[in-house]
Amino acid sequence: MAWNEPGGGKDPWGGNSGNGGPPDLDEALNKLRARFDKIFGGSGGGKSGSGNSLLAIVLGVVVVGWGLFGFYQVDEKEKAVVLRLGKYLDTVGSGLHWRPMLIDRVYQVRVTEERQYSSRGQMLTEDENIVELPLTVQYNISDVKAFVLNVKNPEVSLRHATDSALRHVVGSSKLDEVVSTGRGKIADEVKLRLQQYLDNYGTGILVRKINIQEAKPPTEVKAAYDDVIKAREDRERLINEAQSYSNGVIPEARGKAQRMIEDSHGYREQVVAEAQGEASRFEALLFEYKKAPEVTRQRLYLDAMQDVMSNSSKVLVDVKGGNNMLYLPLDKIVDTGVSSKQSTGLSGTEVKSIADEVVNRLKRESTTSTRREVR
Repeated sequence: MAWNEPGGGKDPWGGNSGNGGPPDLDEALNKLRARFDKIFGGSGGGKSGSGNSLLAIVLGVVVVGWGLFGFYQVDEKEKAVVLRLGKYLDTVGSGLHWRPMLIDRVYQVRVTEERQYSSRGQMLTEDENIVELPLTVQYNISDVKAFVLNVKNPEVSLRHATDSALRHVVGSSKLDEVVSTGRGKIADEVKLRLQQYLDNYGTGILVRKINIQEAKPPTEVKAAYDDVIKAREDRERLINEAQSYSNGVIPEARGKAQRMIEDSHGYREQVVAEAQGEASRFEALLFEYKKAPEVTRQRLYLDAMQDVMSNSSKVLVDVKGGNNMLYLPLDKIVDTGVSSKQSTGLSGTEVKSIADEVVNRLKRESTTSTRREVR
């Protein structure tokens, strides 16, 4: 049965519901005040009761405010570390959370944000040269609990560790590597060493990338450094020119060598073929010689003399039965045809024809005498 129905039910506000009317609001407030007075030691009457009631209301407002101010919001990019009475309690993610004020302490840290730290300093290289090297460290927070609790100021520790790692790596490198060819390698080594330092400290920082910008020498040694750069460029230029010359000469030399090899192979084949032909001709001649030795010998002599005389410009005529030898310088006779015409009255053509006639006659006589001897 409902409390406000006729004939029954108890008024939850403590009022008399026998008449079926609405509850008495003043009476309900008085009862609530009386309960607060009992809790806080009030006597429930007079002036003292009014003061206690006011104190109770103030305390209630404070409690409500304390509860309301305990709510906090964690962003999507953040994580929060909660400490209760100075001791680690939990790590919470994004969303609306509540903590008891003055009991819990919350540290909110952006973990997905990529942070950046820049540094610049002068340091010595392995070959005792001074170099000014700027660099940038990109990092974020990988362990928010370690970042908040392990190190008092982790970003200051990051700066110190960066300087230490950079000086260690640069001190083990030469100037040429630092300023030109080895900057990428140095950046990788600095990243590995820096991450090792941060892990040993337990900072909760993860190094993403090390960017080493252009290294510059100090102003005092800039002129000498420029000379070194110019010498290095000249060296590279000379190397490139030598390589270009090598690329042009070596293929040409290889082509000449291959051509000489091919020529030698051709000459070898020619000599071998000629030798084989001479051997075959000699074998054929030997076969004929065995059948008629005297005739073959005389024929060989005549062929040899013909070859010799056809290439000779001088003729020696031995008169049989006499002591004189006729010498005809045919080349001189032909070359001096004009002068001969002036001295003898004959032209060069006439002198040449006479010389040819003499040679032919001598050949005929030689052939006739040979035939007689053979008979």
